[in-house]
Amino acid sequence: MNRFLSLLVSVLALLPLQAQDVVNNGQPQSLPTVPIHIGKATMQAEIAATEEQGEIGLMYRRSMPDNAGMLFVLPVQRAVFWMENTYIPLSIAFLDKNGTILELHDMKALDLTHTVSDSDQVAYALEANLHWFDLNGIKPGMKIEPAPATLIAEAAHAAAH
Repeated sequence: MNRFLSLLVSVLALLPLQAQDVVNNGQPQSLPTVPIHIGKATMQAEIAATEEQGEIGLMYRRSMPDNAGMLFVLPVQRAVFWMENTYIPLSIAFLDKNGTILELHDMKALDLTHTVSDSDQVAYALEANLHWFDLNGIKPGMKIEPAPATLIAEAAHAAAH
């Protein structure tokens, strides 16, 4: 009986992992894309507006175009990101509710170390290819245009059509 119970516990522990694989089948998601301007740079950013979209994020991708990225909508708080099933190294900008960049961080592919924001006022996160922000002269204090609320509305409109 103890062996059966042990086996049952092991199988039940794996169910959440299998459920996640069933949801997205280990495939990258495709989300509505909108242009984001920061300084002189323009990025085509997918909008991860829901919690489920944010959980999948850029997982399972093997590459990303040079001027592409993903904007995550977050509850206002301290942000935590990691690179589970994410095969490309990324840089991340943590933004406040107005779209002002608060801080920038680099993340290694497949690294499960948590990247935690210093600020507890993070409302959005913008991921790009590693060093994209540096290569485009983007620094904390700069603001994304249009405002995040406008970007989210544009993405919702694009998804509806």
